[in-house]
Amino acid sequence: MKTKKRILFTGYAPIHFVCFLPVFQRLSKDPRVELFVSGGFKKTDEAGEVTFCLDGFYDQFPIDQKCVIPVESVRAEHFDVLVSAHLSDTLFPKSVGTTVQIFHGVSFKNLAVRDKALRYDLLCLPGRYHAELYRKSGFITDDGSKCLLTGFSKIDSLVSGELDRDALLTSLGLSPELPTLLFAPTGEKHNALDTMGIEVVKAISEAGRWNLLVKPHDHPKKVVDWFTELAPFESDKVRIVKDKDIIPYLHAADLLITDASSVAVEYTLMDRPIIFIDIPKLFKRLKKRAPNLDLDTYGRKIGSIVAKSDNLVYAISDSLANPDRESEIRRTMASHIFHAPGSATENVAGVVLYAAGLSETLPESVEALKAEKQEPSG
Repeated sequence: MKTKKRILFTGYAPIHFVCFLPVFQRLSKDPRVELFVSGGFKKTDEAGEVTFCLDGFYDQFPIDQKCVIPVESVRAEHFDVLVSAHLSDTLFPKSVGTTVQIFHGVSFKNLAVRDKALRYDLLCLPGRYHAELYRKSGFITDDGSKCLLTGFSKIDSLVSGELDRDALLTSLGLSPELPTLLFAPTGEKHNALDTMGIEVVKAISEAGRWNLLVKPHDHPKKVVDWFTELAPFESDKVRIVKDKDIIPYLHAADLLITDASSVAVEYTLMDRPIIFIDIPKLFKRLKKRAPNLDLDTYGRKIGSIVAKSDNLVYAISDSLANPDRESEIRRTMASHIFHAPGSATENVAGVVLYAAGLSETLPESVEALKAEKQEPSG
């Protein structure tokens, strides 16, 4: 009997596992591989030493807990493939055959477009837009890391037809008959929840016209217990979402309220209204630390911008009454950002099997990008 290939998935924020969960589940059905997960909640002490705590980190995910191994074991062992949704190398094993990067965000901040990614052997790019940015940055070469157009597996279920909006809302005790709003900010400092969160939730709650789902970021730069802060607003129309996977809630929402989060880009696949809470301090910081910040190509043109909570209720009503106003640019953005939506999980899983030496070729719909300046085919 042949030895199974050892595949390791690591992360230090729940969003990392959310991004590779579809691939993990797909590969778990393959008898030729043995899967492991590691990492944990990242902690930095006063001396600057970084540690990772696994306690409870993977408990909420549908995986066999026997797959979970501590970082200390990872750093002493060999794996055939490492799959990562973050750019850090702090969770690399002692030795590894091939490293695969799948990324964890597609926001217009473009923080994934960095040379740090080139420490990975294979890069699974979400689509043509990021391929163009990688080419422009000089990151696509024929003798270094191989950039592959695979799609973004996290969003496959948004277009697969497997999610049930009414069932989700009913399970939350909300009426499926009411329009549903999702408030989901980024985790950056000065985000919409930090700067205007209470006012936003209060205004919508007092209006009483819609369901409201509030999804705090699971890995914010500023730590606030929003579940406690917002608990007084919970009612038969308001729920604070504790689940780490936002995709079912994006599917259930008739309108998204956000700021600079990648969920706005993911939501373009639903082609529904988006409202951006204006957060000028956050963008001021981003311009310093995100050289590829792109507000010109699409940015917040895919929705409406609201600067004050006093204007929010009107903006929501107006957007729901005119759901197709930004539809054309939303559809254009979705097709530009996401390669093969609905098939990305199979594509990425195929890349992992290729990296493990279990497949001689890449999946047919995966494109290996060339160094020469040519547009990748759709």
